[in-house]
Amino acid sequence: MHDEEKKIALYENFKTINSIDPTYYEQYDVKRGLRNADGTGVVAGLTNIANVHGYIVSDNEKIADEGHLRYRGYDIYDLLGDQSAEHRFNFEEVAYLLLMGDLPTREQLDRFISVLDSERELPDGFTASMIMRDTPPDIMNVLARTILLLYAYDPDAEDRSAHHEIHTAISLISRLPRIMVLTYYAKRARYNNESMIMHRFVPGQSTAETILSMLRPDRQFTPDEARMLDVMLCLHAEHGGGNNSTFTTRVLTSSDTDPYSTYAGAIGSLKGWKHGGANHQVLAMQQEIKENVADWSDEGQVADYLAKIVRKEAFDNTGLVYGMGHAVYTKSDPRAIICKQFAQNLAAGTEYEAEFNLLKTVERLAPEVILREKGTSKDMCANIDMYSGFVYSMMGIPEDLFTPLFACARMSGWAAHRFEEIVSGKRIIRPAYKSTRSGKRDYVPMDER
Repeated sequence: MHDEEKKIALYENFKTINSIDPTYYEQYDVKRGLRNADGTGVVAGLTNIANVHGYIVSDNEKIADEGHLRYRGYDIYDLLGDQSAEHRFNFEEVAYLLLMGDLPTREQLDRFISVLDSERELPDGFTASMIMRDTPPDIMNVLARTILLLYAYDPDAEDRSAHHEIHTAISLISRLPRIMVLTYYAKRARYNNESMIMHRFVPGQSTAETILSMLRPDRQFTPDEARMLDVMLCLHAEHGGGNNSTFTTRVLTSSDTDPYSTYAGAIGSLKGWKHGGANHQVLAMQQEIKENVADWSDEGQVADYLAKIVRKEAFDNTGLVYGMGHAVYTKSDPRAIICKQFAQNLAAGTEYEAEFNLLKTVERLAPEVILREKGTSKDMCANIDMYSGFVYSMMGIPEDLFTPLFACARMSGWAAHRFEEIVSGKRIIRPAYKSTRSGKRDYVPMDER
């Protein structure tokens, strides 16, 4: 038997061995995905960090409602509402709020930004030995790897004190954007035979400015571009304790592992195509629609192609319209509303305006098409992924960086949840799994099998 045949023999029963009769889930009232039958989440913990509101439960009935997102009690619309020249960037203020619990004074914010600035340097030789060496094709894996490797450079890596936890979080919030951009160029050098660009960071620049300055070969960017990226970082900074990567952070923290292992695990979760990696699916679906709809302004043509997607005749044959729907939000996703508004401002009068209008049409028609094709009238709104990839594309940010940017922003939220779990969790998270195998199997000696 050839090696390949041997491997196939090992794999051929994979589905059979790992299948569980789906009727058992109802029989034992198992909350698959930690979701109740009506789609509401199973309450697994408490938090003061964020409130993600998308529906009301009244008399045990789930009722759709307008979406709200609040960080430490502050509405996201209010946090991003100041457009004055003196208050151009928000991410550092949002990060401070998430980590420290309150909005900073000017003095506190300046000190926090100064600390972030002082932490951007990487250990000597780190870029050449850890980022440029054996660079894998996915940047998210490098982010996870470098976080784990930074453990080795921390003499107090196993310290669980508040001082060390806060310092580690701030260090990673500061360093991840640099690591991300350096990895992007390392990947292009290895796989595309292109030049390795290694710009120094500019002290005093905001996180958004640092990313654009290091990413652009000529280091040039407009104030509007930096402001838009700053908004995207704020929108991705936190989203409650129930999202997969934050829950991963909580689970790992509850086991009393070190912060580096915890944040690397969260990045592994965020990479998933059903979580942070979903933006790739959205962009790919939108590209297919653009290529197959002759007149983007013709709603009939757009609706017809959406119907093909819903009928599993187009795109990835799943029947899903990516960018529509959310686990919590029903009538509206506030992140999508803000992102859409900024996208409209950036696209107005440019070559991107027609594409933006197409996305608005997809958003408006998708619920109608799904109702007509499937007969389901589930409350559905556009989520942030409907417009986030479009915004990044307008700024010339490559698709390889979409999910890593998400990770750079969410570090502050993950850290806040780790801190809260350390102080208030107190118990290792250990849900129950019901065994469906009844009875004991008799052991059979090797020669009798």
